[in-house]
Amino acid sequence: MIALIIISSLIGTILMYLIVVIFFPVLKVQPQPVKKNLGEQKIPKNRENIQYSVDGIKVAGWYYKPIKNANGACIIFSHGLCGTKDMGLEKYALKFSNEGYAVLLYDYRYFGDSSGKPRQLFGGIYQYNDLKGAISYARSRKDINENKIFLWGTSAGAGYGISVAGIDDKIAGVIAQCGAYNHKEDNKLYLDRLGMGFFLKLFVHGQRDKGRSRFGLSPHTFPAYGKEGTVAMLSGPGFFKGIQRLAENSSTFKNELCGRMAFLPHAPDPTESALSVKCEVLIQICTMDSLVSPNTHLQLVENLGEKAHVKKYPIDHFDIYFDADFDKATDDQLEFLNAIIRSK
Repeated sequence: MIALIIISSLIGTILMYLIVVIFFPVLKVQPQPVKKNLGEQKIPKNRENIQYSVDGIKVAGWYYKPIKNANGACIIFSHGLCGTKDMGLEKYALKFSNEGYAVLLYDYRYFGDSSGKPRQLFGGIYQYNDLKGAISYARSRKDINENKIFLWGTSAGAGYGISVAGIDDKIAGVIAQCGAYNHKEDNKLYLDRLGMGFFLKLFVHGQRDKGRSRFGLSPHTFPAYGKEGTVAMLSGPGFFKGIQRLAENSSTFKNELCGRMAFLPHAPDPTESALSVKCEVLIQICTMDSLVSPNTHLQLVENLGEKAHVKKYPIDHFDIYFDADFDKATDDQLEFLNAIIRSK
């Protein structure tokens, strides 16, 4: 009898907790929108709107034809956390298309111009499948050589190309820029910096959003990037300032994520996938990176062996997207790509 009372009390307490978390406004989060500087949007002459479907969801993209000296190759770009195709990637597309490469940019489902609800839902396995859909689309085009498709990813999207290359021997090469490849090492970085309370907060936010979805209620979101000391998926020195600069010219970027992302499965582990990768991989590391662990790439490089080409830059995470650091990183990328093209 006593045991039954204890169990009943425990169940009642859990139910009351869930009711409060799901239905009452107890998790108020201060939005942290980025300031936009939207001027006249000039559309490059070599850019066309494209779309394809994955799991019945429309994925929107931009395709850039080579401006000169077309070599039949295509580079598919995958952005980082909350990233959209109009968020700093067009300058990459124009630089590479001017060197003979076709370029494909796309928005993950639930983000930007792509479809899917709820909006702003990050799911590694979904984004991994969206990249595979982009590869299928590229291979369907007559102006692309299916054996000359390269995968480019950055930050949270840097590992997707490696994971895909682990199961797709036709991929010509992979570029992984300032990526997070080892969840255990990266979580340790956040645990040391923010404490267990950070993960408990994410868990509760996830419970609220997941619970609300089961009752058909509006999503519960919180900022993707935040200033130090605020509630956000990524909050640390320079994080908000960095994303502010990267997203200021984007009309589609929103600095928010659905809380239920905490319960969604990751994409295949790029470090494990590396053991099966047949192509060359350029890994670009920002040695002063404050967002990912300095050890996140070590096992990946070991597993890739001779296929790994490592380049290091004495800069922080967001520096690589701008100015001289952008020029240096993309020059190294072109050197890597051209060497592979010459060998084919």
